[in-house]
Amino acid sequence: MRRPRTTARPPAGRLRVPGSRAPVALAVPALVAIAFLLMPLAGILARTTWSDLGTHLTSPDVLEALRLSLLVSFCALGLALLLGVPLAWLLARVDFHGKALVRSLVLLPMVLPPTVGGVALLMGFGRRGLLGPWLEDTFGIVLPFHTSGAVVAATFVAMPFLVISLEGTLAGLRTSYEETAASLGASPVRVFCTVTLPMVAPGLAAGAALTWARALGEFGATITFAGNLPGTTQTLPLQVYLLLQGSPEAATSVSLLLLVIAMGVLVALRGRWTGATTARAARTAPTTDDTGLAAPPDPRVEEPAATPPAPPENWPLHAEVTGFNQLTLDAEPGTTLAVIGPNGAGKTTLLRALLGLTPRARATLRLGGTDVTTLPPHRRGVAWVPQDGALFPHLSALSNTAYGLRAHGIPRAEARRTAQLWLDRLGVGPLAHRKPAQLSGGQAQRVALARALAARPRLLLLDEPLAALDQTTRAHVRHTLRGHLAGFGGVCLLVTHDPVEAVSLADRVLVLEDGRALQDAPPAEVTRHPRSPWVARMLGRNAWPGTATGDGLALPGGGRLVAADPLPDGARALAIIAPEAVSLHLDKPTGSPRNVWPGTVREITSAGSRLRVLVTSHQAPDLVAEITPSAALELGLADGVSVWTSVKATEVSLVTL
Repeated sequence: MRRPRTTARPPAGRLRVPGSRAPVALAVPALVAIAFLLMPLAGILARTTWSDLGTHLTSPDVLEALRLSLLVSFCALGLALLLGVPLAWLLARVDFHGKALVRSLVLLPMVLPPTVGGVALLMGFGRRGLLGPWLEDTFGIVLPFHTSGAVVAATFVAMPFLVISLEGTLAGLRTSYEETAASLGASPVRVFCTVTLPMVAPGLAAGAALTWARALGEFGATITFAGNLPGTTQTLPLQVYLLLQGSPEAATSVSLLLLVIAMGVLVALRGRWTGATTARAARTAPTTDDTGLAAPPDPRVEEPAATPPAPPENWPLHAEVTGFNQLTLDAEPGTTLAVIGPNGAGKTTLLRALLGLTPRARATLRLGGTDVTTLPPHRRGVAWVPQDGALFPHLSALSNTAYGLRAHGIPRAEARRTAQLWLDRLGVGPLAHRKPAQLSGGQAQRVALARALAARPRLLLLDEPLAALDQTTRAHVRHTLRGHLAGFGGVCLLVTHDPVEAVSLADRVLVLEDGRALQDAPPAEVTRHPRSPWVARMLGRNAWPGTATGDGLALPGGGRLVAADPLPDGARALAIIAPEAVSLHLDKPTGSPRNVWPGTVREITSAGSRLRVLVTSHQAPDLVAEITPSAALELGLADGVSVWTSVKATEVSLVTL
């Protein structure tokens, strides 16, 4: 019996893409380029006297030059780190006039001939330069023909590698991490040391390695500015220059040493300089889901004595927001305010204005009896959970949750105990040791929520905090959050697109549109009488704007809608029609309905145990009807079927806009 033939699959990572062979017109020049770059290296290897290599590299002059090269290169690296890291941060994070000029100055040493750089250093720091006489007269420092001059020359040439590498890494780092850390109470210096630097460590390491390698091999600027004094400024590259004149074999051996060091640095970087590597944190462990995690405890159950206490004071909110957002907010302690509205309405801008993080809007903010308008974000007592959670990827879930407590000076052990309690409350206690890359989206969102709650803020800002959770987990976390907010001494602003969250968690609902408040009322009032078409549709209702007439509403397209309780003529109004109040017929109905239109079925979707049918008509706006599956089967509904829609006048609610 013949077995079916199977084709062996190529190893992962070696799949060939059809048509990926390089054209000859490109392959040949590319191979020539490789040979061109390889030939000098091959020449060094071929001309090296291997039997005398040890003798050449251990001669007193070479060892002294090597010692001096290491001293100069490491000092140059230290100076580049001291000056270059703040400069890279400034270029990546701050907008200022002349930024392009500063960046050009950073790049200039990379394109400037090294000897010209040495001359420029002489004109600036030499004994007859601009700054040299002052340095000599005030501090007795003379840089030319001194080891410190070699350090300055190497730093001038090599520091751009650090600045460029780190600036690119900082520019790719989302600012939400640093902003979230500030909202948890961390000062700018603490944020930079505990969040920014650890997250840009790969780019910093790559830039530092390149800076050190470039400083180690510096020749032109050093010999021009610092001279070629044995034991003082004669580094290995200068030693190679001298050996070429009297002992070419020794020069080749020393060149091989420098070549090996340079290649070692490039191999160690493994593509980080060119951006070939990807984030490794995401590959440290497979992402897990919420399966197997304990559900958060019911907040109605009495909490243990070690549960974090509520803030000792009450913090009513008063805010006057100007700029893109134009509104005034007043809320008593313990109030949860749901902020809803379409995309671009200014919801996130409002939160960022309260944090003091955006020039687009400005908030005059008073929490309790304290005016925090002029305070920086880390001193406002305003905690923020952004949409993506912004968990610090280099910290575990436990350390993330304890971050705000540590920023407020809580001892490490106490902060970690409190953080573990909050993780337990939200059902992710067993994951305390995991890094964010090892958490699912829902788990990470719960950790981010625990981190904000643990910081004991005066004002809590939640930007869609439950969006990443599945329905079951969302219900558990919603109960836990409701239990905490019930005893919260401050105000909570909750941005959401989920009407269930708005109704179940909020005491008031703020509806925004174009930065303005359209409605600020209890959830029941917003549900019964929405003043925004977007909110009405979010709640599953039909919403038709128009102009009030004596018997109903004049629609923009020329149609009319009859209502049982009309508004005064000429008023801008919104007609709200529940989908279940819309009837569908195959023939034009007769009898009581006052509003009847012909239409065509365009879409049928499932909504629980019922079906939602979208009907379009040239006489009225799109209308959604909600019917049972049996009724749809009886009518024979499908896309493209012609139907008649009818709505009773008593089922139409008119709301003034």
